Amino acid sequence: MEYNTEREKIVISEYGRNIQVMIRHLNDIEDRKQRTEAAYFIVNVMAQMNPQVKESNDYMHKLWDHLHIIAKYELDVDGPYPKPTPEMQKKKPEHVGYQKNNIRYGHYGQYIYDVVKKVKEMEDGPKKQAILINIANQMKRDYLNWNRDTVNDLLILDDLYKISGEEITLPMETKLIPTNEILNKSQNQQQQQQNQKKKNGNNNNNNNNNKKNNNNKNQPQAKQNNPNRPNRKN
Repeated sequence: MEYNTEREKIVISEYGRNIQVMIRHLNDIEDRKQRTEAAYFIVNVMAQMNPQVKESNDYMHKLWDHLHIIAKYELDVDGPYPKPTPEMQKKKPEHVGYQKNNIRYGHYGQYIYDVVKKVKEMEDGPKKQAILINIANQMKRDYLNWNRDTVNDLLILDDLYKISGEEITLPMETKLIPTNEILNKSQNQQQQQQNQKKKNGNNNNNNNNNKKNNNNKNQPQAKQNNPNRPNRKN
């Protein structure tokens, strides 16, 4: 009796030992065309065994890479993608750098800082004043996304003043969008999204039921005896 601990190590455990044996057997097929056809067949089986890989846009490319990896990079077939190399597998991905924008009020986002910087370059006038009020209203929305309770308009105006480097001020009596209006709109949007999801789910169920009914209609009906016709006796 042979134990798994005594067998060859499985390269990619998601596909199991049988797939690995099938892939290793490909090199025993001398005809290149037949070997390539067998490779395509195995890749399709691998896709069925791992349906979650289909969530990726390049899932077929990954499956072919896995095929070559399991084959120890020794497989010679006419695949749809370039053959990977062991060096590519060992290569580390490039480091993704962190943003170095040290903004004091992170809940407003970098775009608020960028817009305020642009507005500072504008000439004073009604247009600039209207843009500043829109910026303040957007800041209030962003603040309520971070703190769902409430916020004082004076706090928003003070934050705008600080973000601008103490160069932009709005009158203290400036009225921004009411807090309840922002929160209610956000809740209504969430409710609409939930209702849309339920509607889509109901539509899918109705489509499935219609398909079942159509299939039942297409099935041959059993012959029914005519009640007006006397039964024959053998």
